[in-house]
Amino acid sequence: MGHVLAIDQGTTGSRAIVFDRRARAVASAYEEFPQHFPRPGWVEHDPEEIWRSVHRTVQRALAAAPGRSIAAVGITNQRETAVVWDRKTGRPVANAIVWQCRRTAGRCRELAARPGLSRLVRAKTGLPIDAYFSATKVEWILRRGGLRERAKRGRLAFGTTDSWVLSKLTGGATHATDPTNASRTMLFNIRKLGWDDDLLDLFGVPAAVLPRVLPSSGEFGRTIRLGRLPAGVPVMGVAGDQQAALFGQAGFRSGAIKNTYGTGSFILLNTGRERVVSRHGLITTIACGPGGRAVYALEGAVFVAGAAIQWLRDKLGLLGSAAESEAVARSVEDNAGVYFVPAFVGLGAPYWDAEARGAILGLTRGAGRGHIVRAAVEAMAYSTR
Repeated sequence: MGHVLAIDQGTTGSRAIVFDRRARAVASAYEEFPQHFPRPGWVEHDPEEIWRSVHRTVQRALAAAPGRSIAAVGITNQRETAVVWDRKTGRPVANAIVWQCRRTAGRCRELAARPGLSRLVRAKTGLPIDAYFSATKVEWILRRGGLRERAKRGRLAFGTTDSWVLSKLTGGATHATDPTNASRTMLFNIRKLGWDDDLLDLFGVPAAVLPRVLPSSGEFGRTIRLGRLPAGVPVMGVAGDQQAALFGQAGFRSGAIKNTYGTGSFILLNTGRERVVSRHGLITTIACGPGGRAVYALEGAVFVAGAAIQWLRDKLGLLGSAAESEAVARSVEDNAGVYFVPAFVGLGAPYWDAEARGAILGLTRGAGRGHIVRAAVEAMAYSTR
């Protein structure tokens, strides 16, 4: 029996893992890719850099598992991040706008101020009107350079990064996504499980640019030959990273709950067939039930967790590597009154405050590197408490 190649296309890096028939990892590879910050509060990725990181990790993982045939490929991904590319050339028309990007916060405030619109959007999508989700991102991209007209004529494709990676794996033959990713766009009706015409009109997104929505478990297409990855391997599963984590931790039954710490931190509670509406700032979204069928979940989204450690490493130079953070945090007995608010891109659940900004508070002459790093680690726990 062949092995399974899992591709995890994340916010700060891409990972490829080869699993055997008993779900044991036999080889893996990981690679970070650049983050682009063209203006304060803006976050972008180059889709080609994303694809190169995926391609290289796949090649390295397969090289570390010689002689093992690949029976299927699965994709999980950072959600919400909007990619638009030319169907004919396969090239992106702009940088991807990342889920953390706040450039459309003003547009979201404008929409939320319209009487009854917030209630309507939440009823259809389970989401607040927020720049976190894809709708205003793709609207922003299509407003530039005549791209909306090209999109109307079917010349462009939009998707989250699962759709982008899937298109590259299949040589452009497949433009599709799954319900867990579609539910993060603010364009998808989670009751009807389909794209919503009213929301497409609201955000000026032509239906011709959208991917097909296929069940999370099932064939999405077949690979072209890509180095060590042979042609004809079926892509048999797609799910957003947090829903995939819930399923992977056996949370496919109603009542199961998980919390994952990565770039951000995300708590998901499987509510089964019941579409629960939170009164405490959580969102209603789609998850994967038994057999990969669509079910509902409540989610609490914390935008920055591990990304704060990356910031301490890359911007302040307080860490040589992310792994060093534990030892540095343990090097002091407490935080010495230093507190870290990691609101680099606003605050998610339960506040949904796009204007909040990061802060380090309580600094004294006695505070040092260890206290700041410890405060950043503690902030992850405070954010999810």
